[in-house]
Amino acid sequence: MNAQSHDVNPRHGWKQRFTPVPLSVHRARQTAAAVLCAWGVPPGAAQVALLVLSELAANAVRHGRVPGRYYEVRIAYDAEKLIGVEVSDPGEGLPVVAEATPEAESGRGLAIVAAFAEAWGVRERVVGKTVWARVRL
Repeated sequence: MNAQSHDVNPRHGWKQRFTPVPLSVHRARQTAAAVLCAWGVPPGAAQVALLVLSELAANAVRHGRVPGRYYEVRIAYDAEKLIGVEVSDPGEGLPVVAEATPEAESGRGLAIVAAFAEAWGVRERVVGKTVWARVRL
């Protein structure tokens, strides 16, 4: 886990802020899906990137929420082989991969990100943090 960035030299880039409510995760995924399609990202790679985005956005809503503050989603695509996904939130504390029991109803988000992303990491910001992931086509 590199703690600096997704290392994607973007030919395409997109970002948008969202209100930290559960419905916004769906909105972020839908909007990002349209963006990835417009960029010509192959459907399989787009689905992996959208899964990663959904998990990171859900974590931002659940663990990084600060009243009156937004979270931001960014996607970068090099038009060849890499998609970078970043989700920034104003919450304190750094995320950790949890050991979820089979009975647990949550706690698998970062394990899913780690399983599907080539690399992922966290970098601190002046306010909050950015969790990033790199997906290879």
